[in-house]
Amino acid sequence: MEHEFWHERWANNQIAFHEPEPHPFLRGHLDQLGLTAGDTVFLPLCGKTLDIDWLLGAGYRVVGCELNEGAVTEVFERLGATPKRTKLGSASRWQADALTVFTGDFFELTQPMLGPLDGVFDRGSLVALPEAMRKAYVPHLVALTPGAGHLTIIYDYNQLQTAGPPFSVPFTKVQALYADTHKAEPIDTRAIGGPLAQRCSGDEIAVLLTPR
Repeated sequence: MEHEFWHERWANNQIAFHEPEPHPFLRGHLDQLGLTAGDTVFLPLCGKTLDIDWLLGAGYRVVGCELNEGAVTEVFERLGATPKRTKLGSASRWQADALTVFTGDFFELTQPMLGPLDGVFDRGSLVALPEAMRKAYVPHLVALTPGAGHLTIIYDYNQLQTAGPPFSVPFTKVQALYADTHKAEPIDTRAIGGPLAQRCSGDEIAVLLTPR
């Protein structure tokens, strides 16, 4: 998917993927990553998610990345923080206190740019990408977060019911994508809800990915 696709969705407020509260799977299962307060959690393709606020409130440091600068502006305004902005190649780093967000192309980020990351919460990134891009996304994410465990949210539904995103990414596909680097385990399931439930029926699944 081209960058313009996502910029148009933000411009047209087509952001049904943005939920009005922190994700219950985050609140219920982050502890399974074995993190402690002060550790850094990476949120790929984070948008303006309220998961950021929850993580900061729980004492974690947060690093995110997001293509759309307007979404990132909203995050810092919501938090009442004025970020310091630094240009890093084609990306920009926005930083205030325990929050850092990189704006730009996810695939152009490097591990030295991000620094040490202790865990990953992938709420909507894997399922936002078509299959071909998922095959590139996973190894790049793993390279950015060496040794980190992931808590990843996926959807499992009949793709014929609706076109993505978010796409249906069954657990077996997650296993295959991470087979060389992480052990995958489904740890929670609930019925698809929210706007997506108007288009299809199926399951939302929390997957714990533990480094091998």
